[in-house]
Amino acid sequence: MDYSGLSEQEVLRRQALEKLRELGIETYPAAEYPVNMYTSDILEKFSDENSTEELKSICIAGRIMSRRIMGNASFAELQDSKGRVQLYFKRDDICEGEDKTMYNTVFKKLLDIGDIIGVKGYAFRTQMGEISVHVTSFDVLSKSLKPLPIVKEKDGQVYDAFTDPDMRYRQLYVDLIVNPQVKDTFIKRTKIVNTMRNFFNEQ
Repeated sequence: MDYSGLSEQEVLRRQALEKLRELGIETYPAAEYPVNMYTSDILEKFSDENSTEELKSICIAGRIMSRRIMGNASFAELQDSKGRVQLYFKRDDICEGEDKTMYNTVFKKLLDIGDIIGVKGYAFRTQMGEISVHVTSFDVLSKSLKPLPIVKEKDGQVYDAFTDPDMRYRQLYVDLIVNPQVKDTFIKRTKIVNTMRNFFNEQ
């Protein structure tokens, strides 16, 4: 395959895609992945006192926005159209038998920030107090072949934000992914325009 003109990250992601295909994981097009809730539903409905049946069998899908790999257990942040939630991966929960490929190879080595995955699991609160999803299985739904700008946030302070006006106009799809307030503006604008249109039509 000709990789000329591609950045190192783009080459590595294409090589990872080839390895996924060798493992029988085809992400283009991904099979339909039926979800039963959004990330915002998990955060709103979770209760330490009473875990509902709904939160014991979660099925969500979204884009990986960060990862922290720590040996046999890892954390990731998943973003869908409604928000973000932390995911907790434990190798032996995902790979119950002797074959640990899905965790050791697919999750740790072949996935990147920006990839879209579907996960099944249950909600719980970590020792640090964060509501999370304990993943029991996951599927790779789409491989991101271009790296996303990594926007870091600590103590309410945002670092390395995607703020260059020219880049934001030319790469609106990236702006919508990494800057949630941009999507909110689009949604609010649509509602305002539709409300005005409906009012004038009724008159």
